[in-house]
Amino acid sequence: MDYATLAKEQAKVTNWPGYIGWSIGLLIVIGLVYWLMRQGWNWRRTLQSGIPPLPAVPDRAGRTILETSGRYHGTTTAGNWLDRVVAHGLGTRSRADLTLGEDGLLIRRPGDVDFWIPAAHLTGARTDSGIAGKVVPSGLLVVTWTLTRPSAGGTPTETIELDSGFRADHPDEHAAWVEAVTHLATRTQTKMTEEAAQ
Repeated sequence: MDYATLAKEQAKVTNWPGYIGWSIGLLIVIGLVYWLMRQGWNWRRTLQSGIPPLPAVPDRAGRTILETSGRYHGTTTAGNWLDRVVAHGLGTRSRADLTLGEDGLLIRRPGDVDFWIPAAHLTGARTDSGIAGKVVPSGLLVVTWTLTRPSAGGTPTETIELDSGFRADHPDEHAAWVEAVTHLATRTQTKMTEEAAQ
């Protein structure tokens, strides 16, 4: 290989202006994608601004039935695992400590918004493979609950049914949680029906 050919080959390898240009272009594309994702998140939050506020978080959940730690994977409208709810901090994945008590389900999220699901709002639980666009091969505990906006000015009460997904640090606990949440929800609804009939 003669000197001129070697110089051309080295020029191809050390084309720094070209590499720098491509790198800057790639960074701009990544920044644009991130900005669009952020705008989509904000747009979704604006669309969901009508979602009723969450119940106030109590200090305790009543007599403890079950406790576990794991990850909170998000909340969606019930039955639609892609329709993520981002209002009131429900859209952020985080660590979570769950306490199921006689009064409801208390979700403590270190560094994020805690939330509370009163027993009267629980409608059931199941295991599933994904929620909020995320598939978890080891499975999730999905708790179904309702969020109710109090009636104002004679308008009917609005109720939204939601699914919240959790993955316990020990997924073999999910079955016990499904049974306990379902039992608490059924017992509470039966009690409310009996009280209303009196």
